[in-house]
Amino acid sequence: MKNYAIIRIHCPDQSGIVAKVTDFIHRNNGNVLDLDQHTDRGEGRFFMRVEWDLANFTIPQEQIETVFQIELATPMQMEWSLDFTDRKSRMAIFVSRASHCLFDLLARHSAGELDVDIPMIISNHKDLEHIAEKFEIPFYHFPITKETKAEQEAKEFKLMEEQNIDFIVLARYMQILSPEFTVRYPNRVINIHHSFLPAFAGAKPYHAAHSRGVKIIGATGHYVTSELDEGPIITQDVNSISHHDSVESLVQKGKDVEKIVLSRAVKAHVDRKTLVYKNKTIIFN
Repeated sequence: MKNYAIIRIHCPDQSGIVAKVTDFIHRNNGNVLDLDQHTDRGEGRFFMRVEWDLANFTIPQEQIETVFQIELATPMQMEWSLDFTDRKSRMAIFVSRASHCLFDLLARHSAGELDVDIPMIISNHKDLEHIAEKFEIPFYHFPITKETKAEQEAKEFKLMEEQNIDFIVLARYMQILSPEFTVRYPNRVINIHHSFLPAFAGAKPYHAAHSRGVKIIGATGHYVTSELDEGPIITQDVNSISHHDSVESLVQKGKDVEKIVLSRAVKAHVDRKTLVYKNKTIIFN
């Protein structure tokens, strides 16, 4: 597997940023493979993602971060992250009883569409354990009640630390996470929900939407923050519906768009295509 470096940057907009970053790579015998940039004129903020080949790079991999910080990041007031493609991210999937998002993620992973390791599936119910067995992924059951929530989450944190989990995907996990999740995994917990919120909240949003005669159905994939369903949006999509659709067909169409949106959000994160600034995301091409 070839090893590439990926830098994601945001900093005050100023002249010469692209030139200085690409010169840094060129001077050290690197080959730029991909570059995407954006300037938010209202914020006066510059965003960039650069990927380059390390095959002939003269700076040792373990020293790139230090050299880049000294030569460019500090003088230009950059906030940045560095990743390498020779290390796969490790993803924990949290589920409850709905299986559609879990099946879709595991099928895409098996087909090689998601370049990630999945060391575990965690659930508050045992309903989907057979799916984990089918894909030969360890399944961990942590039943949660109001009284046991803190204790069970502590066990989940311990397990994830032992397995070096990088990020979490809530594949229709029907529990509200404690604030500690966002403290431990900032911008590293991905959630999916139907886009009827906030108009049709509650246990039966599809029934409520059907009775109102809505004309589109959608889903939102976002990073989890301490504000419920208010985190930075990664991706969204919609399907058209009509008066011909029953509640059952709304539910099915909703599941279809949820699967697509969640897989896109996960892939964008795994491919290091996301950059969070304030409460929104830049999604690089």
